[in-house]
Amino acid sequence: MNGCENGGNSANSSMGVLDQVPVDKAPATVPLPVRTGTTQRRLSFRASAKQWYQNIVDGLIFWRNSLPPSKDGRHLPLNPLRDGPLIDERRGLPYISNSIRTSRYTVYDFFPKQLIFQFTRLANFYFLCVGIPQTIPGISTTGNYTTILPLLFFVLLTIAKEGYDDWRRHRLDKVENAKLATVLRSATGSRISRGWRACINAPSMKSLAVSKGCETGLANQFGLRWHTVEWKDLEVGDVIRLARDEDVPADIVLLHADGEEGLAYIETMALDGETNLKSKQVSTALRGCDTIEGICSCGAEFVVEDPNPDLYRFDGRVTVNGETLPLTLNEVVYRGCTVRNTTTVIGMVINTGEETKIRRNANRHPSAKKPALERMANLIVIALVIYLIALVAGCSGGYAIWQHSYERVAWYLADVPVPYSHIIMGYAIQFNNVIPLALYVSLEIVKICQMLLLNSDIEMYDEVSDTAARCNTNTILENLGQVGYLFSDKTGTLTENVMRFRKMSVAGTAWLHDMDLAHDGNKHAELSKGGGLAALDVDAEHGAASPIDPGPSRVLSPTTSTDCKPGRRSSSQWRSTGRPEHVQPDLTTVDLLKYIQLRPNSAFSRRATQYILAMALCHTCLPEVKDGSIDFQAASPDELALVRAAHDLGFLVVQRNKQAVTLRISVGDGHSNRTYQILDVIEFSSKRKRMSIIVRCPDGRIWLLAKGADSVILPRLRMAGLATQTTKELRESLEFEHQLVRKSEAREPRNSFGGRPSLTIRRSLALARQGSVAAIGSSKRSGLNRSNSFEVGRLVPLSHMQPRPVLNARTVSLDVSRPVSTDRATPVTVPSKYAFLEDPALFDDATIFSRCFRQIDDFATEGLRTLLFAHRFLTEQEYRAWKKLYHDAETSLVDRQDRIEAVGDMLEQSLDLIGASGIEDQLQPGVAETIDRLRRANIKIWMLTGDKRETAINIAHLARICRPGSDIFVLDIAKGDLQGQILTIMEDLQLQAETNTSHVPGQTVIVIDGHTLAALEHPEAATAKSSFYRLVLTIDSVICCRASPAQKALLVRAVGNASSTHSHYHHSLLRRSRLTPSPRGQLTLAIGDGANDLAMLAAADVGVGISGREGLQAARVADYAVAQFRFLARLLLVHGRWNYARTARFVLATFWKEMLFYLPTTLYQGCVGYTGTSLYESWSLTVFNTLFTSLCVIVPGVWEQDLSAETLLAVPELYVFGQRDGGLNVRKYFAWMFGAAAEGVLVWYFCWTLYGGLSPVNDGGLFALGNLVFSVNVVWINLKLLLLDTHYKTDIVIGSFIITVGGWWVWQAFLAGVYAPGVWPYAVKGGFFSSFGPDPAWWIALIGALGLLTCIELAYTSAKRSLIVAGLWKFGRKWLKWSTWKKAFWSTSSTGGNLWTAEGTKGSLEEWDVELWQVMEQDPSIRDTLRKMSRFEHEEGGDLGCDGFEGISRV
Repeated sequence: MNGCENGGNSANSSMGVLDQVPVDKAPATVPLPVRTGTTQRRLSFRASAKQWYQNIVDGLIFWRNSLPPSKDGRHLPLNPLRDGPLIDERRGLPYISNSIRTSRYTVYDFFPKQLIFQFTRLANFYFLCVGIPQTIPGISTTGNYTTILPLLFFVLLTIAKEGYDDWRRHRLDKVENAKLATVLRSATGSRISRGWRACINAPSMKSLAVSKGCETGLANQFGLRWHTVEWKDLEVGDVIRLARDEDVPADIVLLHADGEEGLAYIETMALDGETNLKSKQVSTALRGCDTIEGICSCGAEFVVEDPNPDLYRFDGRVTVNGETLPLTLNEVVYRGCTVRNTTTVIGMVINTGEETKIRRNANRHPSAKKPALERMANLIVIALVIYLIALVAGCSGGYAIWQHSYERVAWYLADVPVPYSHIIMGYAIQFNNVIPLALYVSLEIVKICQMLLLNSDIEMYDEVSDTAARCNTNTILENLGQVGYLFSDKTGTLTENVMRFRKMSVAGTAWLHDMDLAHDGNKHAELSKGGGLAALDVDAEHGAASPIDPGPSRVLSPTTSTDCKPGRRSSSQWRSTGRPEHVQPDLTTVDLLKYIQLRPNSAFSRRATQYILAMALCHTCLPEVKDGSIDFQAASPDELALVRAAHDLGFLVVQRNKQAVTLRISVGDGHSNRTYQILDVIEFSSKRKRMSIIVRCPDGRIWLLAKGADSVILPRLRMAGLATQTTKELRESLEFEHQLVRKSEAREPRNSFGGRPSLTIRRSLALARQGSVAAIGSSKRSGLNRSNSFEVGRLVPLSHMQPRPVLNARTVSLDVSRPVSTDRATPVTVPSKYAFLEDPALFDDATIFSRCFRQIDDFATEGLRTLLFAHRFLTEQEYRAWKKLYHDAETSLVDRQDRIEAVGDMLEQSLDLIGASGIEDQLQPGVAETIDRLRRANIKIWMLTGDKRETAINIAHLARICRPGSDIFVLDIAKGDLQGQILTIMEDLQLQAETNTSHVPGQTVIVIDGHTLAALEHPEAATAKSSFYRLVLTIDSVICCRASPAQKALLVRAVGNASSTHSHYHHSLLRRSRLTPSPRGQLTLAIGDGANDLAMLAAADVGVGISGREGLQAARVADYAVAQFRFLARLLLVHGRWNYARTARFVLATFWKEMLFYLPTTLYQGCVGYTGTSLYESWSLTVFNTLFTSLCVIVPGVWEQDLSAETLLAVPELYVFGQRDGGLNVRKYFAWMFGAAAEGVLVWYFCWTLYGGLSPVNDGGLFALGNLVFSVNVVWINLKLLLLDTHYKTDIVIGSFIITVGGWWVWQAFLAGVYAPGVWPYAVKGGFFSSFGPDPAWWIALIGALGLLTCIELAYTSAKRSLIVAGLWKFGRKWLKWSTWKKAFWSTSSTGGNLWTAEGTKGSLEEWDVELWQVMEQDPSIRDTLRKMSRFEHEEGGDLGCDGFEGISRV
């Protein structure tokens, strides 16, 4: 990308909050100190250096100069006849091209960035410092290029791999830039580019050549025609034409749309995540631009704002024939949008490439990500450098002492002094491999193999989309095992963006709608026989239904076929993912239709029919015929779900325009059409939260229908006072229930970080069974006792206080012994299950309000999107008076939208409640279960979406981000002081913590929107911002709605930084939940599927893309790609933990073997006067890491599985192993180094004593002794790392041990044959066959050393495992009590022998050591239980009790 891509900062861009405040640090709140002259000069020098860097490096090399704002915005004439590209006045050059770049590097900055990146790795920098002096002749005793050449090779190999990964991203960018667009240009295709910089920035001209293959239109009188060009060749000022379902290639202003009154419907899902279609309208000044002639003769001039990231505001103007009109967001379409429901759209390009809104919100220069383990590895390198310095100093000091005491008087050493500088440098070079040179190279091999295993995991393969998991960045594989925060997009990531009408509430009764799932064939057969509902109209006076034709032959029938097995209840096929334990109603809408057919003129049937008719009329959907069937164009998926549900229930919209809507009502085997005249539509807006339609019924009456959120419909009801009072009482009751739920959840067993574990321990049973330690018991889901009523709610603790019975639990008292019939014909006998519908309480307003609002609350906690339907009838006079006011508002030039909303609100009063709906936003399979597991894994889940607040909260309930007992706090700038709101939340949380007797915090959720987040970024809100980020670290989940892509990335970065910055505050708050925090900040993971998620994915420590409905942009650019959200559980809990444990063990094992190997040669220096003589032969020393100790660290690093995948999925709490740095920390590192030091000392003195001291050395030199120590090290290192320490022993592991150890003896024979004979300390020639090889003492020493080391290792492992299971591994006061040890190992009572096992299983699951889980995995019954629990279908929360641990004591 050209160097101007960072441009676009302007005065107009200041309207975007993100441009005002830096996102990487909060504004200063502390007054600046008085600056002295020195301080002032230092600051001036820094400012000058920064300016010099920006001018030279950023400006000349990388072309990233920030641009000054334009004086009055961009002036863009509508002139397709122009000869050349338009000039950007800010840079004096053509506007940048429309190509984009998501890759990290370019050709000219790849090597500089990579060299800096590679040598910021401390080990690489260390070897660079060692390798440069080594090249000086006469200093090194091991050669001049043995360090620098391998280092350069390894670094270049790593750079090449990184370059290949980025080259793949470049290829994906080329695919994006090569998409085709239709543009209006000259028939000759000639354009003039001036200047060398313009040649780089300007689009490619070859695509503009006219050929038969690229022409899409004929030249007109102006010499223009429609050409097909690639996206990257579009220019600012180009006129483009888009068809339906085409993506918008650049930011454009609308010139023409063939929708009614110039409307175009745009889908912005990939831009901001919103699912509703947006309507865009052509400015009235641009009417007539539907032809080439009209465009050329328009002469419009646009003045638009400079590029900025604000998605929700646009400022500009257009001037045509001296008339100037404003340009707002309503007339502009951004790149990333898709044209829907509109045949043709014509627009002019105003922003291209990196200056488009979507790219301004993207992280356009992502840096390479580093693994979190590298920080610890760097600390280890620093520690080893200190150790090396001490080693060199000690040996050099030893040489000084030896020189003073011996060398000075030794006649054969006279006149050959060695300078101290050479001694020091020689030791530094000799011991430099204490930090292994091949560390990062071997690690790269390990990670490549880990990547291949991840990519080939069949459990993360999606058969539907034929997509497997893919790793795009293998350098951070271990980060998958250390994630603490998960930031998820909503649409396309959690949800399928498919809305389904699921429940309805009519007259206080709730019904389940499941016709889209499966249907009972017997029911449909009965309905199809006739004898049901007559076609109904609406009575103008009371809203009751009056029959048009009461004949039994005209019956309402469902239009959807049914094909389920007879006898199966359809309601058993659906349950809420948000509340899977919630019992669903037994009666469905199929039963509702059957009742209406039986009693078509009963009061309830009239209300139900009125509700269905309202669904069929109150919308803006347009029917269209596809493949012979009718489908609908909808601006909102909610409306589409309602219209389809009305179709299922017999009311099909067959025709709709601005004037009328025609319904086809299914009656028996036929149908009848009815037409309603549309008088006005008061459209939905985020401010109104409702939409209304006014229709004229076939009999001439005027009917107002409204639907919207309960918060806006409730105050507008005719009996608003009664409804408000009823709602208030209900809220108090629900709040009481909420407290009971919270107390119930608080009494449940919790893990150490406050979450509900997947397994719990019943310790009391440990004493009750002989020979049993514990058991995994999986409680099977008991069968749901279905009620015969329409809805079974949750427990109602205040039911005795209700003035009337509540229909949440079906009881006999609700049945009416003498049903009241309103039918004019002879009453028809109905089944007893419908008897409750004759209850007179169903027609009492207070009862209806109470039941309806309780059902709405149930719908919401199940994650359904709720809407209330209301209506009223208007008189002609009332409507005419209102219409005049509405017409004035529509034609107003000032505050038009506000006036329309105000006038609409005047009419939407005194409404009567019709009913409520619950719409399911379908989750992807396994989303709720995955979130449950991730929460139990101590991962805090944030949902970041561009959708509205109510929708986000509903999805949070559906996905179990919010639980029924969750405390939800809303931060809203509209409520006033943000700091006060935050402090109030903090006080509430503190009060709950103090009054919570269980000492287990409940789940807390904060809801915030983009406007509030933007307000926090203002400099004046610095205190509130700091308080907010301290607060959210203690919150379980956060829901951020109406967030732009840049704000998503801002949150991800800020939380990642805050978790480190406020770690002390955070840790003090976590003590109440007994969580042991990580010493570093928590890692962040972002997951999304659209282009609007790219910035968030780049800002996170780990970015995961989903191959979703919004395209493949995220999957291409992210570090990892999966097909479904549910695969995230296996990616993190299994592969993440495996890779973290493998990499941590690889690092420890690598440093351990180097410490073990080089310690004997250090101890040997005392025998040779500290002269630097090496104990080991040089050829063997050279290939030690490559041939003989590479497989022992690489193979476990690739294939080791300390715990099975089933265990890790069944017990997500084990994931905290990586979060708490359990695999690699200071304590564990020093434990391994202490072991290496002890073993190294043992190896040296055992070999020196048994072979060098007790028996003579046959070769008369150093080779026999050195080779013995070398052999012990090689065999022991492989034996320990491959056989003793590896838990998952496969054929590959065993084969690697055989190959390596066998290869060492082959190497011995090879050396004995190829070495030239000579007199020198290392008598290699024939040594293995003639000198020490036949010597039994050499072999006895070898076997004795290995046997001793093996016995010590096995004894330590056995003792450790016993202490772990006994609960005594961690030192404590109980170690000092004799009774503890007596009960653990020497008790002979019937129960005492098992007490130690109970001690070992105390505490939370994540605190159990890995060895204990490995013991339990060996029991077949436990393995089977864990396997069942690892599946999503298994009931969550089984018990880990003693009764289920059959045979653990035997194990």
